[in-house]
Amino acid sequence: MTDAPRRTALDAVHRALGATMTDFAGWDMPLRYASERDEHIAVRTRAGLFDLSHMGEITVTGPQAADLLDHALVGNIGSVKPGRARYTMICQEDGGILDDLIVYRLGETEYMVVANASNAQTVLDALTARAGGFDAAIRDDRDAYALLAVQGPASPGILKAVTDADLDGLKYYAGLPGTVAGVSALIARTGYTGEDGFELFVRPDDAAALWEALLAAGKDAGLVPCGLSCRDTLRLEAGMPLYGHELTTALTPFDAGLGRVVKFEKTSNGGAFVGRAALEAAAARAEEQPPRKLVGLIAEGRRVPRAGYAVVDAEGTVIGEVTSGAPSPTLGKPVAMAYVDAAHAAPGTAGVKVDIRGSHEPYEVVALPFYKREK
Repeated sequence: MTDAPRRTALDAVHRALGATMTDFAGWDMPLRYASERDEHIAVRTRAGLFDLSHMGEITVTGPQAADLLDHALVGNIGSVKPGRARYTMICQEDGGILDDLIVYRLGETEYMVVANASNAQTVLDALTARAGGFDAAIRDDRDAYALLAVQGPASPGILKAVTDADLDGLKYYAGLPGTVAGVSALIARTGYTGEDGFELFVRPDDAAALWEALLAAGKDAGLVPCGLSCRDTLRLEAGMPLYGHELTTALTPFDAGLGRVVKFEKTSNGGAFVGRAALEAAAARAEEQPPRKLVGLIAEGRRVPRAGYAVVDAEGTVIGEVTSGAPSPTLGKPVAMAYVDAAHAAPGTAGVKVDIRGSHEPYEVVALPFYKREK
């Protein structure tokens, strides 16, 4: 007998709005409220409101919190200033990616690690196992937070109507404590859509009131509730990786084209961190003989590629594999991300096709992302 999916603090709100719900990483989450295409376009042109309370928050505190995180993660966390955030990864000893993370520095000796829902327990267990010998404490705060996100070009104006926090001074990948519609929140300028936007970490008991206040504040600006389906197409257009698709334990950050997140130059703990030796070897391999590269593919026809479909050359030889695929509302065509052999990874490479149920459909190889917002 399996456990029933967990429900977020906004579950009743989603059901009242008629959302189609789905089990995602052990959580009952809204997939869509009406048309996922309309929700996608709303985020690109106006704004969307998301419930992301399934994400996993882990707090790390203590005099050696930064040293612990520098040891446990691949990034240089000690260099993150209070009030700022950093995208990073946690890897196995063999360099395989356990998860990609955002780490917020909340104070001199306090950090919040935000893990993907499907990997939150794995990340918590790994951090705990790696904490030996450090004067730092790890706390599972998954039940302490609800997470709402307002994403899209209209999001700053909507949020300004319900907070006196200095949003103009809040940089990308920064966060500050504030009050939003009377609710205490950590206000972060982060997101997973390719648009400007904010993520609001609040107490679960405050989530429903804040959701309603944000919808009311954004009504004239065209703010709409958005589900996980459009979040996936938004991040796909923005070329953002999804764990379990573009990132897995079988890949190192260098294999994924994200070697920039690995900071060999960090000096805490004598430069030692979990996976360092394997990642140095992976970096060298990537320099000498590039592995498969992550590329964008745009369909010439209408058939949609899905994760796991083979990418083939003009002779039908397998040269790669699709990791994510969907119709792109912005481009009006199916798109995909795929790992392909380096010889076929250059934009414009001729003869690249996707095997869709036995039919080799032509695709154009392009550099990622498919979409980049105007600053």
